[in-house]
Amino acid sequence: MPATQEEGTTVVAAADAKNYVQKLGITHDHVVQELGWDEDVDDEIRVAIEEVTGSELLDEDSDEVVDVVLLWWRDSDGDLVDTLMDVISPLSDDGVVWVLTPKTGRPDHVEPSEIAESATTAGLTQTSAANLGDWTGSRLVQPKAARPKR
Repeated sequence: MPATQEEGTTVVAAADAKNYVQKLGITHDHVVQELGWDEDVDDEIRVAIEEVTGSELLDEDSDEVVDVVLLWWRDSDGDLVDTLMDVISPLSDDGVVWVLTPKTGRPDHVEPSEIAESATTAGLTQTSAANLGDWTGSRLVQPKAARPKR
């Protein structure tokens, strides 16, 4: 394949990834923690997030307060409720958890009802969903009444 076609494809993929970051509501001042990374994740989205925020994604070992948790989740990953309970602790008061799952029809797809039920059990509320190419994002937040007052 000639370099120009490859570059054209990369530009389109990068443009899509930038649009995905906008759909996720991630901005320059956000601190983003990534959990559940594996070889199947969309690296274009990851790179675009780092470009927008100006910093690297934090991993599971970080103890920083974060604005966004990016959780790549597959049906075979275990108990979603337990994982959601764990990811709540580093969230800022108005922080967001994005559960990214393989799209319907793809291996390890997670039913939307499982995400909604798990979110409720973990004390979170699902507010929206986003189409992110081969992945679907579910936006989860802590209910305002449950947030500690500062």
